Amino acid sequence: PGEPTPAYRAYVLFILVVVYTFNFIDRQIIGILAIDIKAELGLTDSQIGLMSGFAFAFLYTFLGIPIAYLADRKSRVWIMTGALTIWSAFTALCGLAQNYTQLFLSRVGVGFGEAGGVAPAYSLISDYFPARQRARALAIYAFGIPIGSAIGIILGGILTSILDWRWAFIIIGLAGVIVAPIFRLTMR
Repeated sequence: PGEPTPAYRAYVLFILVVVYTFNFIDRQIIGILAIDIKAELGLTDSQIGLMSGFAFAFLYTFLGIPIAYLADRKSRVWIMTGALTIWSAFTALCGLAQNYTQLFLSRVGVGFGEAGGVAPAYSLISDYFPARQRARALAIYAFGIPIGSAIGIILGGILTSILDWRWAFIIIGLAGVIVAPIFRLTMR
């Protein structure tokens, strides 16, 4: 109802960047934690590679288009809220994994959730920003990639050195779960 104010547009872009940042924190954290995970669970380099690459990418790749199709027809805010909740919960579950299979399946869950994060965001940005501002808004949204990558590596390293790799996954995952209802309740 009515044209969104510039302040609300700025908020929309901010919260979308926050969600995208979590998308990349959850992707990147596995890299910094791989050595500790490998040592504790006795994994091979091949298992780490499959877990950090294939497990995540398989569902992420194949679900992106169907979820984008759904975002064209249903509430993009609900899709993103659900996606953020799913990938964050599975990130936290990575910290509870007791073996390779559990960790692999948790990473598959992260990929499943993250598949629902980007296409709905692009669509929301297109709705909130007129054509003359859209490229700038999309460029700002893309800041979530380097911000999330850096935070994932830095925070993952700090949390692992203070606590351990399990708590790094759990804390970052739960933080995303906390952001999800804020996203849902503040996005129109």
